[in-house]
Amino acid sequence: MDGVPNVTPADAVAALRNPLAFIAARWTPTPRTVRRAALSALVMAVIIVVTGGAVRLTGSGLGCPTWPKCTDDSLTTTSAMGFHGAIEFGNRMLTYVLCAAVGWAIIAARSEKPRRRSLTRLGWAQFWIVMSNAILGGIVVLVGLNPYTVAAHFVATTALITVATVMWQRTREGDTAPRPLVGKPVQQLVWFMVAAAALLILVGTVVTGAGPHAGDSSEVERMPLDWETVAKAHAVLAWIVVSLTFALWFILKAVDAPKNPLDRTRDLFLVLLSQGVIGYVQYFTDLPEFLVGLHMLGSALVWIAVLRVLLALRERPEGELPELPAQPYAATSSSIAGPK
Repeated sequence: MDGVPNVTPADAVAALRNPLAFIAARWTPTPRTVRRAALSALVMAVIIVVTGGAVRLTGSGLGCPTWPKCTDDSLTTTSAMGFHGAIEFGNRMLTYVLCAAVGWAIIAARSEKPRRRSLTRLGWAQFWIVMSNAILGGIVVLVGLNPYTVAAHFVATTALITVATVMWQRTREGDTAPRPLVGKPVQQLVWFMVAAAALLILVGTVVTGAGPHAGDSSEVERMPLDWETVAKAHAVLAWIVVSLTFALWFILKAVDAPKNPLDRTRDLFLVLLSQGVIGYVQYFTDLPEFLVGLHMLGSALVWIAVLRVLLALRERPEGELPELPAQPYAATSSSIAGPK
């Protein structure tokens, strides 16, 4: 067994001054480790969506009635606060697990050789989103679950999922300039689909803010809208995203596009169909809590699937690419598919 290396006072000072550089100088993770670290941050971001939904759907939003303490006199939940206090406090504690996952992703990215600043920046972006969202979560409690702040809290978590998904994808790519795999028309269609999906999620937060699940058993302010009307608008947007996804798959198939964009589009279509079934069942069964929570999980998975389609439209091979002469593309199916 190897002995523990001696740590000199100079090493200790260096570790305190710049711990990331200290670790990076002594450890080189494998590419697989970096990918797993990035994936763990993404998984924890999705879990936070689910546990946040559990807080809301069990009426535990004010289980800890203040912030940053659980009560005025206690940092943690007390036995007198019962089930709701335990649920809310447990969700707060999971934020630390999320921070650990993001921290692990930052350390792994910083220690990779050669150093990739793009990955480190994405890791730090997640950290600051988590910190900002934790403060926003405290504001949500302090203002008594105001529906607009609750919606903003969810949108911030979606932003976290966005950055985590991009970082996970980037761990499997090189740092060369992105090379498109499809033509401009297909790229424009996908960006339109991304915008429609983003609007779908935003309208979903309005449905929640106007709906019956206020997050606490007390009288909680709701958005002054007819939630059923907003829910129908949400369903229309969902069908638009489904239609765009099907059209994209058909176009990619017709122009013989690369396999990766096709596979990611198929995955998105299946996730959307599953989410649609859950959405309609929950609507016609008076919004049972379990199905609403499952729908919240589905919203995170839909957004990840949308982002994966967008990111599949280009590739970043490892190493430098040779300079290729510019080739004008005619308005044919090959120009839609993009360069081969």
